[in-house]
Amino acid sequence: MKPNTTQAMSELIDQIKTTLPLDQSETITCTGQCKICPEKLVEFISMELENWEYRLENGDVPNFKDLNKLAKSSLKIHKALDKKGLID
Repeated sequence: MKPNTTQAMSELIDQIKTTLPLDQSETITCTGQCKICPEKLVEFISMELENWEYRLENGDVPNFKDLNKLAKSSLKIHKALDKKGLID
């Protein structure tokens, strides 16, 4: 059986948390090169995840557009962090 969008969003959030180095945000510092700023990217995706966790807890039901938007954002951030050598 396919998951509903709420369950799918929760699973996507868990997957992003295990894939991206969000727990290492203290070690990711500003390098002065603002073209791809790992510090701001990690801060942005962390805020997005916190926002969706809050919304899910309060009964908000995401749609497929919401899922796609978060997935695309996290994929772009993953690529940027990988380019900077921050992905294991």
